[in-house]
Amino acid sequence: MNQLATYIDAIRSAPMWREVGHVRKITGLSIEADGPEVGVGALCRIQKKGAAGRRDTGVLAEVVGVKPGSVTLMPYGPVSGLEAGCEVVARGELAHIGVGEALLGRVIDGFGAPLDGGPPPRPSAYRPLRAAPVNPMRRPRISRVIETGVRSIDGLLTLGQGQRVGIFAGSGVGKSTLLGMIVRHIQADIRVIALIGERGREVREFVEKQLGPEAMRRTVVVAATSDQPALARIRATYAALAIAEYFRDAGRQVLLTMDSVTRFAMARREVGLAAGEPPTARGYTPSVFAEIPELCERCGTAESGGAITALFNVLVDGDDLNEPISDALRSVLDGHIVLSRQIAHRGQYPAIDVLKSASRVMPDLVTEQEDALVRETVSQLALLERNRQMVDMGAYEKGSSAQLDRALALDPALQGWLRQREGGVARTQALQALADIFRSGGPATP
Repeated sequence: MNQLATYIDAIRSAPMWREVGHVRKITGLSIEADGPEVGVGALCRIQKKGAAGRRDTGVLAEVVGVKPGSVTLMPYGPVSGLEAGCEVVARGELAHIGVGEALLGRVIDGFGAPLDGGPPPRPSAYRPLRAAPVNPMRRPRISRVIETGVRSIDGLLTLGQGQRVGIFAGSGVGKSTLLGMIVRHIQADIRVIALIGERGREVREFVEKQLGPEAMRRTVVVAATSDQPALARIRATYAALAIAEYFRDAGRQVLLTMDSVTRFAMARREVGLAAGEPPTARGYTPSVFAEIPELCERCGTAESGGAITALFNVLVDGDDLNEPISDALRSVLDGHIVLSRQIAHRGQYPAIDVLKSASRVMPDLVTEQEDALVRETVSQLALLERNRQMVDMGAYEKGSSAQLDRALALDPALQGWLRQREGGVARTQALQALADIFRSGGPATP
């Protein structure tokens, strides 16, 4: 009897009909179909003609636009072999990702499928890709320092657990290298790394070179390379967020890194234009500027005691820090770290421009003595920067300004402190070394 009841339940839960449409037109990666009648975000399977009875399961696609009598889809895979008249079947399932401890040490795609050659991870639960952000009145304040192991960040741009920070730089200035230094040594229980739109070569390089076996054991890597369709890159972004949220809600301290959020925005622009959205600044559609704050607000602290500390790499187009994506991110993040090509050309790595960077929660995290030391350091660096051109030209005569003379005397030691080949330096050690520089260089300037 129990077995019969099981069969009856299975029959009742099985779908008795299918929502079906047919491809009408394919333009680039945009597919227009006369059905099925589903909403935006629904997953569909486009079946190739003549594939019935074969192993070919067609192409998975997502509805990105709806019009009377038709829907616009974009594929998760190549469209080769698709043609007008192909059957479009609604899958009738919500967008979710499997989560759990089994993901640790694995490299997966946006669907949770393994990319590292291992067996499929067995999730312990499922999380929706697009969860609601935490109620702002239920967010605990950021009150604990998180050490990155990078002297210039821990000392002059102190970060807190649950802070959202952007790393802004043009191409080839060292964003990924800096991110690797931080990921290896940051004080976090879990690391979730989203590699969005990266070169395929860099995925394995990042895992083996920047992470290493020890850090990888507590890390989940979600990758969508540059050759994958825009929807695959978007899905990988939200999959990484959902995984990070699962560990945060379990009370864990999570580091979420995304390299890069700019390529996510480019993918979202591609989807928006295909869906018929009007282009705005530099071709970006309105949905891009709506989803960027959504990404940021899903990170941060939670009532569970866990927190998502987020580091977003931002690829600055043409080294223009005021381009639309950079501008939008700076307005919603809790701080920004700017890498300078000019500083990199001087041989200083990491090429952090301290004067253009900021941590908005730093005043709540440091002591009065630490704050005074930071202000003194920034003051000396600003004085040197204002007069660097005059000094390099030989137009400055020693003795003309006692303050500038002292700054020039401190400059070699400060530049040495800012340079760092490997991470893992304790914050107390970094601040002590900085204080020793000023102690040996004479009394502090009032």
